[in-house]
Amino acid sequence: MSQVLDTSAGRPPLGRRVLAHIAVVLARLLARLPPRRIVAVLQVLRRRATPATRQQALTARADITSASTLCAGTYCLQRSLATTLLCRIRGVWPTWCSGVRTPPFAAHAWVEAEGERIGEPPDAATYRILLTVPAASPR
Repeated sequence: MSQVLDTSAGRPPLGRRVLAHIAVVLARLLARLPPRRIVAVLQVLRRRATPATRQQALTARADITSASTLCAGTYCLQRSLATTLLCRIRGVWPTWCSGVRTPPFAAHAWVEAEGERIGEPPDAATYRILLTVPAASPR
């Protein structure tokens, strides 16, 4: 079962906030690309990263939502990309996912770690995955 974030814990330390801001800016640029390009870029970036744990992904998501009011709101694509990029900066990789649901039609993007959606409400389980970039398999 996914954990919903508790943002009442306060702001992360300065070093973590700076990295989160960098990830948010990069995610904003990446989110402007077509989906196939986003997947291609993420597939390159995931190389040599170890799979993220739930706690690592949850901490990254909390850092992103504390650094950006847009990511804390409804901008799920930018939030999921920023969370993924921040995890990568820290040497780990969550599974990045994007999907849809019907009816009514809605699209959503999120991250998973250890088989769980990170920081998502229970209704997020209604989305069917269309695109995913899991951690790379060790060679």
